[in-house]
Amino acid sequence: MKYDVIIVGAGPGGIFAAYELMQLNKNLKVAVFEAGHALDKRFCPIDGKKIKSCIGCKSCSIMSGFGGAGAFSDGKYNITNDFGGTLYEYIGKKNALDLMNYIDDINVRYGGEGTKLYTTAGTRFKTICIQHDLHLLDASVRHLGTDINYIVLENLYNYLKTQVEFFFDTPVNTVERLENAYRVVCNDKSYVCEKCIISVGRIGSKWMEKVCRELDIPTKSNRVDIGVRVELPAAVFAHLTDELYESKIVYRTEKYGDRVRTFCMNPKGAVVNENTNGIITVNGHSYEDPEKQTENTNFALLVAKHFSEPFKDSNGYGESIARLSNMLGGGVIVQRFGDLIRGRRSTPNRIEEAFITPTLNATPGDLSLVLPKRILDGIIEMIFALDKVAPGTANDDTLLYGVEVKFYNMEVEVNEKLETKYDGLYIIGDGSGITHSLSHASASGVHVARNIAGKE
Repeated sequence: MKYDVIIVGAGPGGIFAAYELMQLNKNLKVAVFEAGHALDKRFCPIDGKKIKSCIGCKSCSIMSGFGGAGAFSDGKYNITNDFGGTLYEYIGKKNALDLMNYIDDINVRYGGEGTKLYTTAGTRFKTICIQHDLHLLDASVRHLGTDINYIVLENLYNYLKTQVEFFFDTPVNTVERLENAYRVVCNDKSYVCEKCIISVGRIGSKWMEKVCRELDIPTKSNRVDIGVRVELPAAVFAHLTDELYESKIVYRTEKYGDRVRTFCMNPKGAVVNENTNGIITVNGHSYEDPEKQTENTNFALLVAKHFSEPFKDSNGYGESIARLSNMLGGGVIVQRFGDLIRGRRSTPNRIEEAFITPTLNATPGDLSLVLPKRILDGIIEMIFALDKVAPGTANDDTLLYGVEVKFYNMEVEVNEKLETKYDGLYIIGDGSGITHSLSHASASGVHVARNIAGKE
């Protein structure tokens, strides 16, 4: 089976690469291979009643399948070079922003019309944050919501499937280099292509490292972000979320000088489980539909850890911490902030008596037995700092879920075309270690497609 282009991974990078290729040359024979399910087959069995925690599905529908790990996220597309990756270092700041705005236009056209585009430009909160040694990053944010994001993906798939061949539930074992071509090897068959785009996301980090070793593609160590997901009454952050929706706030701790940041803010959202390579971590979702909204807001507080020689396995470090949480709590642990600073574990009674109802069924416990002291100290400092701009953040009943880990791929060596040292082999999206967000990953897909079609 021979194709002009094979795309490995149907996350945002792969989807928008396929979309742009079809816009530029409908005669191209394109195939997309995805380890997970088709969009309409993606379903997490956790219902909060009969099944309350992760049962270890063979393919995690939250993390894999058409739409990637972002399919059931809250659909936030941040249009900025200030965070979300370093794509601009390869393709230029203006080009990166132009591509992100292009992605936004497509999302609006394919079902996102009527959703709001928020911006931090000219906001008074920037001044308020600086006054308390907090730093609000600049961005425009298109919030689709988990529900509208699904509709956009559904419409994109319905458009693409008439022109692109999709292979779902078809994990790729390896990619082999041939003379002027590439072979994509699956369990039962192999396929040949002239151009190959790899877009496997964060969940494909171990697979990506294996492929780079086999093809002798240079990589360098990246970072891992470790922290907790905070849940509190929506009213506490309403003055920020009503105007900005997503507020990316960075704080430098007094004790260690580490940077702690807010991430993935979900106004009136819900805390959810994630399964990454068999490890249960925590994340958050939110919806555009008012009927699906909750009375709580959640967001992550993350500390980025970079490692120097000789240690190179940053993801392994994050995994070991997550496994410890799973060992102690049987999954995700939840603790009241008041219990944490008093040095005591949370109990089911203390959680039940709190003035907030958790949106995730997690095990009450003690995060100080899981998170390294330096990271936990930074998180506590950040919570007290945020309390100055959002009074109530440091309330005793604020809930902390742990652990939240953001795994990053080893950063793969690519050129300005996002092409490896081999002509025609491209590595894009979060699997490249270069992008860390929906908008950046999507933009990288368009950039590569235009290079393949000779339009860049």
